[in-house]
Amino acid sequence: MRMLRSLGAVIVVLALAGACSSQKDPADAAIKSAQSAFDAVSAEAQKYVPDQARAVQSSLTAAQDAFAKGDYQAALTQAQALPAQITALGSAISAKKAELTTAWNSMSAGLPKMVDALKSRVDILSKSKGLPKGVTKDAVEGAKTGVAAATQEWSEASAAATGGDLATAVSKANDVKTKVVAMMKSLNMQIPPGAGGV
Repeated sequence: MRMLRSLGAVIVVLALAGACSSQKDPADAAIKSAQSAFDAVSAEAQKYVPDQARAVQSSLTAAQDAFAKGDYQAALTQAQALPAQITALGSAISAKKAELTTAWNSMSAGLPKMVDALKSRVDILSKSKGLPKGVTKDAVEGAKTGVAAATQEWSEASAAATGGDLATAVSKANDVKTKVVAMMKSLNMQIPPGAGGV
């Protein structure tokens, strides 16, 4: 009787071992497939949706860790959930790109005009013998330096956009917008409603 019981235990252990090893190949294939799919979008994901990219990387690492520990069932389950996450990541990248494209188009339509208007105002005030009420000499000098810096930064933003790096382009354009608006206010200029995303 005892022998039968111990034989039964051995059979259960062997059955479990067989079940585990039968999950090894599918788990390995699923992890490799997910890794390949993630590699294809990883660079753009880190640029446009870094938080989601980190989440997918964590899930992939968890599946790889489970596989390394021999827990093939858990590795397979985790790896099978990855394709949906990677598909969602691709959609998020597309949505973010569309959002950045819209923002850039708006800014590139309005911001250069604001910079030109500011430059023109600074030129006029620099040549003027007296300054309008509420405008200081320091504000004019600050704006003169600021216009040059804003023009340079706008060139960098445009170069980034031309190179396809919309995230950097929009970030730099936002910096330019903030500085230009502050300078326009210091010179008592009218801020165009909605110009450049303002």
